[in-house]
Amino acid sequence: MDRTYLVDQLARNGDVYRAMLTDLPKERTQWKPAPEKWCALEIVCHLFDEEREDLRYRLRSTLETPEQPWPTIDPQAWVGERRYMTQEFHSKLHDFLNERATSVAWLRSLDHAPWDNAYLHPKVGPVSCELLLTNWVAHDFHHIRQLINLNYGYLKAHTTVPLDYAGTW
Repeated sequence: MDRTYLVDQLARNGDVYRAMLTDLPKERTQWKPAPEKWCALEIVCHLFDEEREDLRYRLRSTLETPEQPWPTIDPQAWVGERRYMTQEFHSKLHDFLNERATSVAWLRSLDHAPWDNAYLHPKVGPVSCELLLTNWVAHDFHHIRQLINLNYGYLKAHTTVPLDYAGTW
C-alpha cells in the first residue's frame, strides 16, 4: 500500500477523532454500554498511550535499530495501572491529538527511510515497517468503529424512539 496514503489517512483519522470527541459532556465520556466495555475516556487514554509507546515508538525503532528488542507493553493492564477513569477527558484528547500531529509530521519527514527493515519478534516472527504502518491505520479504524458503536449504543439507551427507521444496526 502507498505510504503517502497511509500517512494521510492517519492525519484524516486525527480529524475524525477531533470531530467525534470534542465537546462531549462528561457523562458521555464515561458512559459504557456494559461494565466490561470501554467508554470514550478509556479509548482516548488508550489511543494516547498507543500513539507514543506502541505504534510510533515501534515503527521508529524498526526503522532505526531493527535488531534492538522492543519494550513490552500491556494496553489492557494500562487501563487500571494508569488510572484511565481518573483522567480528564478533554485534556487527554488534546494530548492525543498533539501526539498524532507529531506522528504525522515525523512520518512525512521520512524521505529516505529504510522501509524494508523488519523487527524479528520472538513470538510472531518478522514485523516489517509496512506491517506496522498499515496496522496503525487499522488500529485507528478499529477504535473509530468502537466509538461509532458507543455513540449508537448511547443514543439507543437514552431514547424511547425506535431507531429501526435509520436501518438495521
